[in-house]
Amino acid sequence: MFRTRVFDQPKPSLKPLKFALAASILSMSVAAHAAACDVKIGVVAVLSGPAASWGIALREGVAFAAQEVNATGGLQIGQEKCTVSFTALDSKYTGEASASAGNQLASQGIKIIIGPVGSPEVTGIKPIVARNGILVMANSYAKDVIGPRWPLVFHFGPGPSGWADPIIKAAKARFNMKKVVVMAPNDQGGTDVASVDAAMYKKNGIDTAEEYYQRGTTNFAPIVLRVLAGKPDAVELASSPPGDTGTVIKQLRDAGFNGPIGHLGGPGTEEIVRVAGGLDVVKNMYWYEPVVRDPELAKVDEQYKGYFNKDAPQNTLFYQWLTASRMVLKAISKAGTATRPRLPKRCAACPSTIRTWARVNGSARSSSA
Repeated sequence: MFRTRVFDQPKPSLKPLKFALAASILSMSVAAHAAACDVKIGVVAVLSGPAASWGIALREGVAFAAQEVNATGGLQIGQEKCTVSFTALDSKYTGEASASAGNQLASQGIKIIIGPVGSPEVTGIKPIVARNGILVMANSYAKDVIGPRWPLVFHFGPGPSGWADPIIKAAKARFNMKKVVVMAPNDQGGTDVASVDAAMYKKNGIDTAEEYYQRGTTNFAPIVLRVLAGKPDAVELASSPPGDTGTVIKQLRDAGFNGPIGHLGGPGTEEIVRVAGGLDVVKNMYWYEPVVRDPELAKVDEQYKGYFNKDAPQNTLFYQWLTASRMVLKAISKAGTATRPRLPKRCAACPSTIRTWARVNGSARSSSA
C-alpha cells in the first residue's frame, strides 16, 4: 500500500505528484497482471427442465474444482498462480440453446468449455467450438460424440454399450422378464441410447420393442396406454431425464403396471423417486449409477459443504464432473496455457490421479479420437 504525506513547504514541490503518479502506474501494472492471470472456463449445462439435476451436477463439479485450486492460491501456470473462474449458461437440453451458449462464450474469448451433458446439446455445440477453436470436455452417450472430425471434443464416461449388458443380465435373472418396451425421447439424446439398450435386451433373449416421445411432453398417459397395450414384463426408460422418468413411473403405476422399470441411460435415482412420489410408487427398479458410494466420497461431500455452505448434489454425475474438471485444470497447468495449441495434447494424455475416483472406478483417462 502506498500513502502520500503532505508537508508544509516554503514553495511548491513536484515530488508528491511524481510519487503518486508512480504509485498509480505500479497499481495499474499489478491489476493488469492479475487480470491477465485469470483462467476463464465456460460451462454449458442444462439448468432448467426435467434434466436439470444432470446440469446442476455438472456446474457444481466445476465450481468445486475451481474453488479447490483457488483455495491453494490459484492454478500453477508456468511461474504464476492464476485464479480460475467460470461462466455457466443454460443449454436447456436443446441443440439450439447449446449452440447459442457456445457462441456467447466464444464472444467472450473463452477457449475451454466443460459440458454439455446430453447428446442434443453436444451435437449443437460441436460446430461452434470447431469454428472457434474451443476445447470441450463433454459427457454424452451419442454414438458419434467424438471422432476425427472433432479433435477438440473430449469425452468421459462410457455409454450403455459398456455397461448395459451386465445390468440387463442381473435384471433378467431377478425378474424373469421375457418382454420389454424401451421408451425414450425422439431426439439423438434418446434414440442413440435407447437403440443400444434395445440391442442389449435382444442380445439377452428378451423380446424388445421401442417407443419414442416428443421431448418436452408432460402428460404421458396416452403413451403409457400404448406401451401397456403390448403387455410388456418390464419398461425401460433409457436416457429419459429424471423428471420425465419419475412422471412416467407414476403414470405407469397409476395405470396398473406392477412390473420392473429400468433406467439405463443416466443417473438421478433420488430425483426420479421424488417426482414419482416415493419408493412405494417406484417399487421394482434397476438402473445405472456411474459412481458407487465410497467412504472417500464422504470427504468430498464435507469439503463441498465447507466451500459452499450447502449439501453436495445428490446426482452422482457430480463426482464425474469433478474428476473431469480436475483433469482439464491439470492439463492447463501442464500445458502452461489455457489456449491452444498445447492444451489438447496435454488433455488427451492427462490421467486422473484423484484418490476419490480411483477408489471407485480405478484409473480414469479422458478420451478423444
